[in-house]
Amino acid sequence: MLRPQSAPSKKAVIPPDPGSKRGVSNWKEAATWLRARGIEDIECITPDLAGVPRGKMMPSSKFTSNTSLALPSALYRHTISGEYPDETENFRYEPRDSDLKLVPDLSTLSVVPWESDPTAQVICDIVNVDGQNVSYTPRNVLKNVLRLYEEKGWKPVVAPEIEFYLVAMNDDPDYPLHPPKGRSGRSIVGGQGYSIAGINEFDELIDDIYHFSEKQGLEIDTLIHEEGPAQLEINLRHGNPIELADQVFMFKRTIREAALKHGIYATFMAKPMQGQPGSAMHIHQSVVDIKTGKNVFSNPDGSASPEFFHFIGGMQKYVPSSLVMLAPYVNSYRRLTPDMAAPVNNAWGYDNRTTAFRVPVSDAAARRVENRLPSSDANPYLALAASLACGYLGIVKEIEPTAAAEGSENEGSVDLPRGLLEAVALLESEPDFNEVFGSEFIGIYAGVKRGEFETFMQVISPWEREFLLLNV
Repeated sequence: MLRPQSAPSKKAVIPPDPGSKRGVSNWKEAATWLRARGIEDIECITPDLAGVPRGKMMPSSKFTSNTSLALPSALYRHTISGEYPDETENFRYEPRDSDLKLVPDLSTLSVVPWESDPTAQVICDIVNVDGQNVSYTPRNVLKNVLRLYEEKGWKPVVAPEIEFYLVAMNDDPDYPLHPPKGRSGRSIVGGQGYSIAGINEFDELIDDIYHFSEKQGLEIDTLIHEEGPAQLEINLRHGNPIELADQVFMFKRTIREAALKHGIYATFMAKPMQGQPGSAMHIHQSVVDIKTGKNVFSNPDGSASPEFFHFIGGMQKYVPSSLVMLAPYVNSYRRLTPDMAAPVNNAWGYDNRTTAFRVPVSDAAARRVENRLPSSDANPYLALAASLACGYLGIVKEIEPTAAAEGSENEGSVDLPRGLLEAVALLESEPDFNEVFGSEFIGIYAGVKRGEFETFMQVISPWEREFLLLNV
């Protein structure tokens, strides 16, 4: 229930933009924004290494009274299962587990539309007690990469595409997942790529996704049904990488909440169902000149520039070594297998969906490179940071790409790491990554991923019970 509002006096201040759904410029506007909506509580959230929202909730009156918010530094050193790996030479815990400070980014302030009481949310940056940015936190990792571009006079532009599955509720992890029943009363089957009927099976859920998104000021470009059963894809409009990473971060939460409202799960696992296509987070990327606003990938005559080819060259050289930031879990590598609608190479080509790096058909102003390797389980801040960093290194080091692929690249050898440990080792062994990600982040991230692998190895799979139990 909204708090009672007294009748405005003649001196009452009208909010400068009472219809604003997302973001304010300063704390004074924040207080006005909250009062106008009768907001009672604020969720101050930030992504951990996995992209899971962490943070604190407080009354709105406390939020606007300069309350200091803190989280323990160990929050960025635990695995997806909540465990804390053993220390190694490069993976260390802060000796005192000191506080890290949450600093709200007021441009992200929005309502939480699925809450029954008036509630708002805001994404926070992480600083230490001295006010310095903590370099290994995901939002700051991406900001550091964008700073490298800015120093060269460039600004990246991105447009993510996020795939996900709707699945029937399942409270026993030993049982396989299966599609939920739609409005027809039957579970949807595969082979429904771009099917409008497939989308219509979940009309009410999709209406809630749009409704929740609109309330938060999140803009969906298009929504389609993908190849897998009850597999959907949301495309976002191109823009600033931090803003788009924020949107993916919020969209994942939004879609899960909308699905739960209808008694089903939404999952962003890379490979939730055996024998079905995996879920990707394709990233379209271009770079513009800050002064002119022109696309750096195109020459004045409209032809492709050297920077365009060098960007691709950097992707080819460095993405395999940063793959653990694009495919962060054991399950991620089940998607990256031959003949399963996902690239397993580092080739590039024009309008070629069998390559890792596709150049869509476009005019010169919209020339871009699509990275088709990231999976939807990736932390969007780290996936964007990795993809853009590889392109940046290609430009500044003038790395030439291979020739564009003419035919299918689905055949032949796999040019990527086949598992999590191999991908972690490649991340650690690339010296150029210290410049773009920082050695502290690499050490922490690698330590967490090794810890997750060890946890996974403690689980005995159905395959082992089926084929080893009585045969070996």
